[in-house]
Amino acid sequence: MIVRSEQSRVSEYGLLVLLAVLWGGSYPLIKISLESITPITLMAIRVTVAAAILAAIVRQRGYQFPRGKNTWRALLLQAFLNSIGAWTVLAWGQQFVDSGLAGVLNSTSPIFVFFITLLWTRHEDVGFAKFIGAMLGLLGVLLILGIDVLSGLGQQVVAQLAILAGALLYAFAAIYGKRFSDQPAITTATGTMIWATVFLCPLAIIVEEPWSLDVSLQSAIAAAALALFSTAGALLIYFRLVTTIGSMGVASQSYLRSAIAVAIGVLVLDESLTASLAIGVTVIIVGMVMINSGWGASRPREDGFGS
Repeated sequence: MIVRSEQSRVSEYGLLVLLAVLWGGSYPLIKISLESITPITLMAIRVTVAAAILAAIVRQRGYQFPRGKNTWRALLLQAFLNSIGAWTVLAWGQQFVDSGLAGVLNSTSPIFVFFITLLWTRHEDVGFAKFIGAMLGLLGVLLILGIDVLSGLGQQVVAQLAILAGALLYAFAAIYGKRFSDQPAITTATGTMIWATVFLCPLAIIVEEPWSLDVSLQSAIAAAALALFSTAGALLIYFRLVTTIGSMGVASQSYLRSAIAVAIGVLVLDESLTASLAIGVTVIIVGMVMINSGWGASRPREDGFGS
């Protein structure tokens, strides 16, 4: 029984790493896509393609969508937190903020999750180890990207605040997503993408007139990869992990995805492997494990967020 439990834990950490890879790759994909696609239109493409793929999988596997109005209202809120709001402000902000600084700002979601949990919801264990883990994760990101990346923090303030707002929305999404634990992950993911499509497609048409865009092949390929891998595939993993390792655990991948983004640069773009990079990755992994640990935890409340 113990071996099976340990194997399951290793499997969940493996999925957490995969999620970090998929979402870590979304930053360069968004940047490339934005070269010839406007932000809302890009997000509309992202969610529409993902919704179509996920709906096809739901049908093929014979799953049933929830029928209750309350569940669909909850899915609408989840869609706003995790995609309609968070992805749109991130894409808008990345027009004016470089990917390094965007990664640092967006990696603050576990900090938000920790303090929301500690001060408000108490839906999970919180304690000294998780606090230290969150701090270590942030330190690891700073070590990887370099302290100098924050030198421009006072510039383009609105864009930076938008990216921080996206991180806050991610934090609420990780907590709120726990309420869908009784549903298959794929139906939850598909429901949120359907809602996002319903809202973002008309918004893109009204605000950005996407038919007037001159989209390059490179941007089109990047947008397709963003929808297929960093959205449809990632959401399936995301909703599973929310129910298995918890919201703070899922949020911890935001640190790891920053490390992976740097690693991709080293391996693919022939960037140098510095001492700060190696140390930063190590610190991030330690922080991620501490956030997922139970040492030093306090007793959670039964009610959780929004109940």
